[in-house]
Amino acid sequence: MHNLAEFIARFKHWFVFVALEVISLVLLFKYNNYQGSVWFSTANDAAGAVLSARSSVESFFSLTKVNQELTQRNLYLEHQVSDLQARVYDKTLGKDFMHKGQLQMLSDFRLIPAKVVDNSVDKPQNFITINKGTADGVHEDMGVACGGGIVGIVYLASRHYAVVIPVLNSESNISCAIAGRGYFGYLRWHGGASDIAWLEDVPRHAKFRIHDRIVTSGYSSVFPPGVLAGEVIKAYNSPDGLSYRLKVKLSTDFGNLRDVCVIDDAAVKERLELLKSAQDSMKVKIQGEANE
Repeated sequence: MHNLAEFIARFKHWFVFVALEVISLVLLFKYNNYQGSVWFSTANDAAGAVLSARSSVESFFSLTKVNQELTQRNLYLEHQVSDLQARVYDKTLGKDFMHKGQLQMLSDFRLIPAKVVDNSVDKPQNFITINKGTADGVHEDMGVACGGGIVGIVYLASRHYAVVIPVLNSESNISCAIAGRGYFGYLRWHGGASDIAWLEDVPRHAKFRIHDRIVTSGYSSVFPPGVLAGEVIKAYNSPDGLSYRLKVKLSTDFGNLRDVCVIDDAAVKERLELLKSAQDSMKVKIQGEANE
């Protein structure tokens, strides 16, 4: 307390000076219209600049949420486009069959947004790491997509991270179909360019055109039908001449992949469990016959 009193006594003339300056400025701007208007406009400019800077900072930090929302929205729109294309094809060509990969109601899906934290495109077996895991509802064998289309399948999941086998992996093998036509094959990547894959084992009687869209068929236990994969850019015969190999330009830009969504669909889980049960039952049956 003694030190405070001594400090005030030592610099009291400065405190008196500052107090008189404040009082004079208040009197100047309060009772003089010109000076008051100058102060008001200057204060407004300064406040506006501060608020603008604050708004810019808040907008920057909200971009992550905006990107996640846009990714989900793009995925919804891709499903809708695929479904509409299939319906138009059926109507215009007078087909009486129902598209076997009929799109389910979007309300059946729970999309888990995630960020890509590690990615590669130049290896025979590329992997992608995302920042969501079992704590967020991500499990093995879940499909992963982005606003551009399919990305891959969850391979391993820890509590807060998951490893995805992307389309750009020599072990990837995703059932896909030609949108609106019903013919399907298996989307595979054999190395090389990161925007090119191959739809193989397409039946010889299949009808298609260049630039037809390739979407997930819905026949696998991972992806629902209608998720965009790419478009046909060229067709070849298979080595044995019994099927087609379609060169597909992938819709997903794997070299610039940031935001993805993990597809959590109850129907996909049910099909996966049923398939595993059938496989287990078949193994038991084969073992029983072998023992006999």
